[in-house]
Amino acid sequence: METQLLICAASRFEAARQITSAPGDHPQHRLHGHGFTVQARCSLPQSWVDFPGSEVQQLRSAIESCTAPLDHRLLNDQLADPTDARLAHWIAQQAVLPGVRQLRLQSTPHRGVDVDAAGHAHLWRRFVFQSAHVLPQVPAGHKCGRMHGHGFEVVLHADASMAGAMALAHDDIDAAWSPLQALLDHACLNDLPGLANPTSEVLSSWIWARLQPQLPTLSSVTVYETASCGAIFDGQRYRVWKELTLDSAVQLRHAPESSALRRLHGHTYTLRLHLTAPLDEVLGWTIDFGDVKSLFEPIFLQLDHQPLHEIADLADGDSASVARWIFDCARGQLPQLDRVDLLETEGCGAMVIAPGAGLALAV
Repeated sequence: METQLLICAASRFEAARQITSAPGDHPQHRLHGHGFTVQARCSLPQSWVDFPGSEVQQLRSAIESCTAPLDHRLLNDQLADPTDARLAHWIAQQAVLPGVRQLRLQSTPHRGVDVDAAGHAHLWRRFVFQSAHVLPQVPAGHKCGRMHGHGFEVVLHADASMAGAMALAHDDIDAAWSPLQALLDHACLNDLPGLANPTSEVLSSWIWARLQPQLPTLSSVTVYETASCGAIFDGQRYRVWKELTLDSAVQLRHAPESSALRRLHGHTYTLRLHLTAPLDEVLGWTIDFGDVKSLFEPIFLQLDHQPLHEIADLADGDSASVARWIFDCARGQLPQLDRVDLLETEGCGAMVIAPGAGLALAV
């Protein structure tokens, strides 16, 4: 099996709506509005693009064409009862996009839905809590061996398509989470039963074990320890990620002379390294985030504040080529690496995924 390449692009629009299926006293039953974001992750055929390297730009244009009729409009004029899930499915049906693997609709920074390749709508909610913790099993001198704290974030995904006769709503996720919020917020995690060693991985599975009986459609639990690292647990395996930024120049050699992509330009890229490995039962993690950063450092220095299109053995400076180069180089130092995301702007870029790794719902 070969690695998978997905192109990502996003578009925003402002729209009003009224959720008529909500109870009469529910805020969403009233006319209200949001700044929506739509992101598509697609496996694009080469024949779909004008030239190699234009994938991100063309996919973004295609999504913008689909969302343009919704911008500054009343969504109820387009579809009845425009919940996040209904709206995401409607956009997926309207958009002429090849090879869609995932379509994400975000209605607020803390709520949205991901529609997977099978058409399942996974509602998601983001929660924040302020907590202290210490990791007692880390090597001597490790900074996490000292008592410290984080503004943790948790993202819960639940498969609305598996709810059967009972419709699943974001309120159901909120209700299931509420008791855990009371336990975790403004607390020392080590004091809670089962969290003697509260790493991100342990915390994600701890939350899963307590939520899944109350929320059988739970798809995944994502824990953000900081804005740049965290862990995902889906009931079977763990995935962690480390995020970095690159301030780099680029010029696409395959672009025609008339294209702006042919000119020397640059981005502040977001780079995410995703890794999957068994949980170390003693340390409580799959891999130390600090180790990921230090092992990747030599590759990072070749990319940051550098002209990417001048890297030897790089086909071009487009996001897909650079992401593939990073994946191939980093696997030698980080054999647990199973996915690389390189976003040139928010929601727009490329993903390279190892054979059999799958596409996580979050991050």
